[in-house]
Amino acid sequence: MKFGSVPLPQAEGAILAHSVQVGDRKLRKGITLTVEHVDALAQAGEIEVTVARLEPGDCHENEAAQRLADSLVPDPARANLRITDAFTGRVNLLADGPGVAVLDIDALRQFNLVNPMITIATVPQYQQMSVGGMVATIKVISYAVPGADVMHAARLAKGAVRLAAPARQTAGLIVTEIPGGPGHDKGIAAIRARVEALGMTLADTKIVPHKLDALAAALTEINGEVTMILTGSATSDENDVAPSAVRAAGGVVDRFGMPVDPGNLLFLGALKGRPVIGLPGCARSPALNGADWVLSRVVCGVETTADDIAAMGVGGLLKEIPTRPQPRAGRRK
Repeated sequence: MKFGSVPLPQAEGAILAHSVQVGDRKLRKGITLTVEHVDALAQAGEIEVTVARLEPGDCHENEAAQRLADSLVPDPARANLRITDAFTGRVNLLADGPGVAVLDIDALRQFNLVNPMITIATVPQYQQMSVGGMVATIKVISYAVPGADVMHAARLAKGAVRLAAPARQTAGLIVTEIPGGPGHDKGIAAIRARVEALGMTLADTKIVPHKLDALAAALTEINGEVTMILTGSATSDENDVAPSAVRAAGGVVDRFGMPVDPGNLLFLGALKGRPVIGLPGCARSPALNGADWVLSRVVCGVETTADDIAAMGVGGLLKEIPTRPQPRAGRRK
């Protein structure tokens, strides 16, 4: 692509690089200049204009962005994404429903190395999305790029962006209570909202005493494809009431504790083929916490192992809470 100022008579058919005010109207950057445009510029006293002109083998920004999007998401319905029409070299990839973003990070890095004018920006890996949310934006920065670069980038990142939709439709919640403990309504409402944001139904809720036997029995009776436990007293050890109850009911606990704050006291296990998530106390609040990361991945069928949870620590400091009784930033004595 050639870019620069040219005498006005040579501008016809080129792309206007910068917007120009012509009388009471504006010729906007990115338009292809016609004879009428050139005449209007001349009448406004312009003698030269900055333009971009495609060379053989170049691909216009909109065509390039559309080609790249079609390669990144070759089957939008299967990827649970919607591709917008190209405009000013940009195409957006939008969530077609709730889910989590699943990205081929290495392929996208290679895509962004092909040509600095060819870019894709995405949400973080496994970001929870709602319908219409922007998962990624493809932007061709210049007015045109070499077609060979477009083809190369497209090959490198074919199918690299998708949305994992919920693979489970129902959840069950067990709340344990202790004398004088917190009320249930606020916590149940917050968890119901989380479940419904993922397109699921909170199919069953049980409130039981904070006792191992009572919780173990409830775990065998609760309905739902995912089981969650919210305890009246914080789970502070892998042998505390809730993890022990999962094992007593015949299940396993794969991971207790997570390096995400708020959300440290989460545990993840399974019982009779169903995931079991021991929720941290902060799940009573609608604010983002580590439980959101684990719940969304589990619900959407994304494998979530102890190693995966350990890796959440980088980026896992979600928010400082000014009212926390023991703030992380210690005071000098």
